[in-house]
Amino acid sequence: MAGRYGEDVLAGDWRRRKVTPEVDAEPDLVVEDADSGFCGAVVGFEAGAVVLEDRHGRRRNFPLLPAAFLLDGRPVTLRRPTRAPVPAARRRTASGSIAVDNVRAQVAKASRIWVEGVHDAALVERIWGDDLRIEGVVVEPLDGIDALDAEVRAFAPGPGRRLGVLVDHLVAGSKESRIVAAVTSPHVLVTGHPYVDVWQAVKPAALGIRAWPVVPPGRPWKEGVCAALGVAEPAEMWRRILSRVDSFADVETPLINAMERLIDFVTEPL
Repeated sequence: MAGRYGEDVLAGDWRRRKVTPEVDAEPDLVVEDADSGFCGAVVGFEAGAVVLEDRHGRRRNFPLLPAAFLLDGRPVTLRRPTRAPVPAARRRTASGSIAVDNVRAQVAKASRIWVEGVHDAALVERIWGDDLRIEGVVVEPLDGIDALDAEVRAFAPGPGRRLGVLVDHLVAGSKESRIVAAVTSPHVLVTGHPYVDVWQAVKPAALGIRAWPVVPPGRPWKEGVCAALGVAEPAEMWRRILSRVDSFADVETPLINAMERLIDFVTEPL
């Protein structure tokens, strides 16, 4: 009976044996190497291999083997286009990363990035949203960080469940620095910027002002800013601020550095 049905269909490398669709390796097509998990856009060919470039600009060469790549999570065989690929103009995201087209957002990973509030979350989305969707990382706003240590423990971080936390006014001697010091898990990275509020991380020039107003101690900072700039209420002021932010060029360097560190931390391969 065994001869009647031929060889064992479970023997050997089933992925290589299965018939998979062939796809032209056009410039900027985003695929994942099935063996290593390296994900990147097609940027060219070298010695019979396709060259992929990831979001950090790292490049690796991969042989054009059958079923060697994943496209939208499904195995495909890449083939070199019959015509020579013409390098496309590289589009950039608001964060300055190389944009990738025709790729769906990944299913959300277990790892997360926390920010202090909804304004922080909106600003992060405006600048890093494209990158985070590609990586499958969700940004969640907190209601302040007074209970950060307890919330981190409830999150239960681990090797495949990392947590990055962006904190406002993270300077030596501040209340925020004392709260952060209690978080000691190696699977959590807490970083931040020196500004009193994330509003202040937006460059004054983007708003058409010379500098952020100095608010006297004891007065709520946002209300003081609104009064100094002649704006009725913080909600209106925030709408003005967010409307003037188009890219990383509109925010201060400490915020950019903090967010890039957090993204690298929560997306680092295991």
